Amino acid sequence: MYELFDVKSKIVLITGSTSGLGLKFAQGMAKSGAKVIINGRSGEKLEKTAQEFKKNSQEVYPYAFDVGKPETVQPAIDKIEQEVGPIDILVNNAGVNLRGPLEDYDNKDWDTVIGINLSGAYHVGKAVAKYMIGRKRGKIINICSMQSELGRPEITAYAASKGGVKMLTKGMAVEWAKHNIQVNGIGPGYFKTELTKPLYENEEFDRWLCSRTPAARWGNTEELIGALLFLSSNASSYVNGHILYVDGGMLASV
Repeated sequence: MYELFDVKSKIVLITGSTSGLGLKFAQGMAKSGAKVIINGRSGEKLEKTAQEFKKNSQEVYPYAFDVGKPETVQPAIDKIEQEVGPIDILVNNAGVNLRGPLEDYDNKDWDTVIGINLSGAYHVGKAVAKYMIGRKRGKIINICSMQSELGRPEITAYAASKGGVKMLTKGMAVEWAKHNIQVNGIGPGYFKTELTKPLYENEEFDRWLCSRTPAARWGNTEELIGALLFLSSNASSYVNGHILYVDGGMLASV
């Protein structure tokens, strides 16, 4: 059973992995024995993050590039393939949420959110898939969201981007399954991270969330690692185009 979920020595690229859920994904994969490529825009922050992994003798490689700038993506992927080795698993995690009422929303903010969350996943996925297709194997995991299915006030741009990531996942799966590439998504519910701090520190929102979620609590970020390992390993060799929601049952409840 262990071998079914084994990712030891696999090379995994996780975008946006110096903080939040991306960092947690990187930690989970590193603890499982994978070779982890962490990514962000700040080279200095990446180096500091990498040093923390290396203290635990974990194999981590920092690569700075901006998923929101398409011209930087393919050269970065080429460099990783040449310097580290073949990317076995891609986790498209990089994301941003800029809040505001839709009628007053800044068009530049819209372009930023769509450009990073949706277009970023497209550009990185496409660049990595070119290599995976040649090898006839690979795993791509796109990080979706509860907002791939639900809307909430003042996050319409984010919801639109994550709804797009859900359908991008299905489209990638349909096009690349014939190459033995499995493309799936993880849809986190509400977890306590730096990004959600204003929410869980808001007593009114905290009460609403706990009453709305069948599990009656926020998720712990460790609870996402099992889904990641499943979709990264041979355990999911015939799973394609699926979004695995880890949400405490929220989507199942009216």
